[in-house]
Amino acid sequence: MTLGAEMATLAARDDAYRAAINGADLVVPDTVGIVWASRVLRRPLHERVAGIDLVERILRESPPASIRLFILGAAAGVAESAAQALGGAFQSVVICGMHHGYFDRDHDAELANVIRASGARLVLVGMGFPLQEVWIRQNFQTLGDAVCIGVGGALDVWAGRVTRAPASWRRAGLEWFYRLVREPARLRRQLALPRFAALVLAQALRERGANQAR
Repeated sequence: MTLGAEMATLAARDDAYRAAINGADLVVPDTVGIVWASRVLRRPLHERVAGIDLVERILRESPPASIRLFILGAAAGVAESAAQALGGAFQSVVICGMHHGYFDRDHDAELANVIRASGARLVLVGMGFPLQEVWIRQNFQTLGDAVCIGVGGALDVWAGRVTRAPASWRRAGLEWFYRLVREPARLRRQLALPRFAALVLAQALRERGANQAR
């Protein structure tokens, strides 16, 4: 799971979604908000690990033709374009299947069996939160020996539909602001950030109060 501040805010009030996050084998801090929270709570994480960077590093450092890849998510045509781009950029990639993310949930089991039959060992799920995390949680046991990673909008970046923030913006922790400027419709989602900050600060105060009472 690639955890962002908006996801953490939802997990704080949604038991099923929190179980999906906590049930992951690995959770990485996908946004600067999570790294900030870790420092406020005095359990500091070393750095942000964006999902798109995690996937690209896996593909870059794996031996040639060693990653059987299935891409699930985004609009029709995007998965295909993303698969073509990754296959062209990384020698490790063997594309074994793809499917858009706009399918009836009644077909979950059928699609999971298709992925298993493809022999995929890495499944990139780009259906946005909370759907992608819940889908992974509910279906990963059907997928065989595959590793699943929720990649959100990374499929659009690989497909060339969206431009990622320049490296200088990412180093400054401003990738979120770059995306907001490019996609003003994201403003409504950003309203979750003040609530996330309030939850983090409230937890920090509770923990420090409890420590002082000991």
